[in-house]
Amino acid sequence: MPLPPPFSARSLKHTRNIQVEIFSRDDGLWDIDAHFKDVKPIDFPLTSFVIPAGRPVHDFWLRLTIDIKGIVVDVTAVYDHEPFEGHCHRIQDSYRNLIGLCVLKGFRKGLKERFSGIEGCVHMNELAEVLPYVLVQAFVFGDIDTRRKAGHENTGSRPIELDGCHALRTDGPAVATFYPHWAAPKVEA
Repeated sequence: MPLPPPFSARSLKHTRNIQVEIFSRDDGLWDIDAHFKDVKPIDFPLTSFVIPAGRPVHDFWLRLTIDIKGIVVDVTAVYDHEPFEGHCHRIQDSYRNLIGLCVLKGFRKGLKERFSGIEGCVHMNELAEVLPYVLVQAFVFGDIDTRRKAGHENTGSRPIELDGCHALRTDGPAVATFYPHWAAPKVEA
């Protein structure tokens, strides 16, 4: 169901697109390709210059290559457009410091430790922060072969998605229906 029509006239001021695609590779590794793009429909004055309407303010890519357990084995960051030409992209090679982190466990904490403040790019960090959620879709909610290889199929251990959102609370009806083995008794107030 789409959003209802707006209640008053309005004009577009900004568009942000974040796209993430996950690929299995022939060599047994996985690529997470992520793209971040900000565009304004009007000329955008920024300090001492203007970014023309339609030209991306931000337009960059992040590829994490991971193994089946979610460990980052390679990183590529590329800036196609940056607001401060010749400066923002200088950080791109530093994102190789994500190598060794596990995207499925502790990734956001490791990202913050390595790239807070002047040590990173706020928008590249924002893009990287969504990757664990998307990877869960491929590894935990992916095809059976992928779930098995990643250790998320019939292992007998508690599924990582439980208690991660309101619908999958262990004392709720969805878990009782779809994960009966892990359903907790509802606590009465």
